[in-house]
Amino acid sequence: MKTLYIVRHAKSSWEYENVKDIDRPLKQRGIKDAYLVSSKLAKKISMPSVFVSSCANRALHTAMIFSYSFNFPLANLKISKSLYNFSDGYLIKTIKALDDGFESAIIFSHDHGINDFVNVYGNKIIDHVPTCGVIGIEFKTNHWKDIKNGKTLFSKFPRDYNK
Repeated sequence: MKTLYIVRHAKSSWEYENVKDIDRPLKQRGIKDAYLVSSKLAKKISMPSVFVSSCANRALHTAMIFSYSFNFPLANLKISKSLYNFSDGYLIKTIKALDDGFESAIIFSHDHGINDFVNVYGNKIIDHVPTCGVIGIEFKTNHWKDIKNGKTLFSKFPRDYNK
């Protein structure tokens, strides 16, 4: 059995004109949402075996906040340049390449690809994964490369906690 948690990076800032897309920082709201969602999630699920983040600043900052909430060592956080690649299939290729020794994984990525992935590989249709949204999917397989037809365990978004 493999369990995957997909996290769309928290809300980022567009206020800096001369900052490259890869370097865009989180907004204060994004930081707040990341602490809120990660602290709730850390109480709900077991520690994922591996944390993998896009190399983009906004995804990496989100991953660092989640690592803090889970007490996951930052030195063990894996950074993937391919998760910043916006061509089709980047996300699934990264997931299917995970080491089978990892029973669970949490991936920090971008809007492009996440919606398609959770709707193709999960069994619950999710119209839109908002910033700092987390989707949990379980797969009945022992090998990441063989994942398909998973069961959507949950979808949690910042608005679920900001009531």
